[in-house]
Amino acid sequence: MTPVKDLTETTAPDLAVELGLTPDEYEKIVEILGRVPSKTELYMYSLMWSEHCSYKTSRAYLRQFPTDGEHVLQGPGENAGVISAGDGWAIAFKMESHNHPSAIHPFQGAGTGLGGCARDIFAMGARPIAFVGSSRFGSLDSEHQRWLFDEATKGMVDYSRGFRVPLVAGETYFDDAYEGNCLINAMAIGQLREEDLIRAQATGVGNLVVLIGGKTGREGIGGASVLASADFGETAEGESPVVEVTGVLGDPDEGRRLAEACLELQQAGLLVGLGDLGAAGLTSSASEMASRAGNGIEIDVDAVPLKEEGMEPFEIMVSETQERMLAVVDPDNLNEVVAICQKWELPVTVVGKVTDTGKFVVKKGDELHGEMPASSLAEDAPTVESEMSRPSYLDELGAFDLDSLEHPREVADLNRTLLDMLASTNLSSRKWAADQAADVAVDRVVLGSGNDAAVVRIGDEDSTRAIAISADCNGRYVYLDPYRGSQIALAEAARNVSCVGADPAAITDCLNFGNPEKPEVFWTFAQSIAGLADGCRALGVPVISGNVSFYNESGGAAIYPTPVIGMVGLLDSIDEVKTLDFKDEGDVIILVGQTADELGGSEYLSAVHGVAAGTIPALDLELEADVQRIVRRLVRQDLVKSAHDCSDGGIAVALAESAIAGDIGATVVLDDDLPAHSSLFSETQSRILVTCDVADAEKVIEELHDAEVPYSVIGEVGGRRLLIENAIDLPVSDLAVAHGDALGDILAV
Repeated sequence: MTPVKDLTETTAPDLAVELGLTPDEYEKIVEILGRVPSKTELYMYSLMWSEHCSYKTSRAYLRQFPTDGEHVLQGPGENAGVISAGDGWAIAFKMESHNHPSAIHPFQGAGTGLGGCARDIFAMGARPIAFVGSSRFGSLDSEHQRWLFDEATKGMVDYSRGFRVPLVAGETYFDDAYEGNCLINAMAIGQLREEDLIRAQATGVGNLVVLIGGKTGREGIGGASVLASADFGETAEGESPVVEVTGVLGDPDEGRRLAEACLELQQAGLLVGLGDLGAAGLTSSASEMASRAGNGIEIDVDAVPLKEEGMEPFEIMVSETQERMLAVVDPDNLNEVVAICQKWELPVTVVGKVTDTGKFVVKKGDELHGEMPASSLAEDAPTVESEMSRPSYLDELGAFDLDSLEHPREVADLNRTLLDMLASTNLSSRKWAADQAADVAVDRVVLGSGNDAAVVRIGDEDSTRAIAISADCNGRYVYLDPYRGSQIALAEAARNVSCVGADPAAITDCLNFGNPEKPEVFWTFAQSIAGLADGCRALGVPVISGNVSFYNESGGAAIYPTPVIGMVGLLDSIDEVKTLDFKDEGDVIILVGQTADELGGSEYLSAVHGVAAGTIPALDLELEADVQRIVRRLVRQDLVKSAHDCSDGGIAVALAESAIAGDIGATVVLDDDLPAHSSLFSETQSRILVTCDVADAEKVIEELHDAEVPYSVIGEVGGRRLLIENAIDLPVSDLAVAHGDALGDILAV
């Protein structure tokens, strides 16, 4: 067959530029093909060579990450990373962004962010068991931001409920830096037997390529290339200016049935390979599967079931319709595959075959609309070398004189400050969001939202093994110091899973930044990657999957650089898990670590003074590892009753949270010789509050001494008030009211 000549030497370059390709990239395509590309080929290359799909700006830097480790079964390069979890069980997990679709349609965009991650999980042969959300919005003083937050939260919960997988943890922050560009990051976690791990590869010449799931429509055409570089401003509630590009119309029940069908096919040994149709649709899934196997693939678009008549071949190839998977199947197994898909009420269609040519062939009946090397789509996107320069704002903000601010000194003022911080949108209870998801199946959930980390039981119904999950990033820290701020995000995620007793095993990430074509933005990105890479090596935690999201800005103003870390830790037994709440009268309170005068970039400065400035806290990664290691040891020996990370808001907020959670007070003496506001609200790293029975205190102190970590006995649990000598004197009930349900109250207005 001769390729359809629907473009000429005159029209093709103009369409290439319109689709986001540079003139040099167009010339490279011509060189690869040896001719003028067709319209279908140009669309396919434009999507696969977009920043969103190819990571052409970032991939050279991502190679710095350590990707191997004791538990790693599958690192980056597949739909999701996979780690071993003991007794033959494995855990697959992945985090991705859905920022730009959610800025337009927050309900659908946020929900299908979870759906896309879920497909990545069961594409590996794993059953999804938990979802996590991480989001950022502007100030809730804005009606539009309240609408975005409300709709995005409900969208995630709705998808979680329809998919019947619980939303177990997450984080939500509010800052003016995200006013024009919200962040919606989704994470999915699944379990499988190690021997059931499958990969997205088109192996076996002559095997069939089978499309499973919903009919293909015009949703998302151009989504990855158009939305990834869009500049979003304020959009009126309900408006959808580019809804035809968003591809966010998902069906969680169909997604659930798709998962069940694919898992049943895998268990029956009927799948050679399985891939998710996400960004760039059939093009990305088929080209990546063929390229990984070193094979070719042929697709006949006439065989693809369509939602609407008249769709052109290029539309079919790049559609981002949700709830679809691409399977490679032995012809002898086709009838069984069809029967299982029909059982789950899913369309299933043979749309192509695996070849030995190395070519990606797209035809429409007898018409040839594309013929290109599969590897050129999946692997040959040109690398972009971005310029870098250190942001000029860093020196000014780093030198900000914190002493020029008026700080509270009297107990009454310090009481008011603590209450105001507990009531702030970044520190207040997330009860409203947690209540939205309260009726989702939670049979595996040991600890859910509101703890340092979620804990989810894994294995069969008799298993006591579990994983701990945390998602963390302080964007202000990364803005003020991208190298160290990124390491702090990593350290806090690890600290959170350590507090419940889990060994940090591996991370996924979602790296949210502004326009990489701006030298200051790209310098920040490069510093963040270097910091994370060094931090992962120091803590012995590999990166097994992740996502880069660039162009997060509006009106030329970038978001805070926000590299969100999704951490998974391993627990041998749910019986070892500890929580953050104070337990019993007379329990001893011990601070593992020590407090320094480190208020730069703190929640105290932001919430009380409206300032994002100063030098962020130091981070000694060796000390961090030692503190986490000894706390895990104390938890597993059952020597402590509670453990709680000291982070946003400092030790005063950590003490208040533990008191509120346990509905019991504490009497505390902080002997750090710092000004009261610094002692209470400093965000010094590598600190964990633990409590223990008086009878165990001597043993705990001995263990801490032998571990050679700093510590201090600071008080005891009891009473109905939080008393911090010369600083705080408040009833626990007042703390609870302040912490309350500020987000729910705001949205109810």
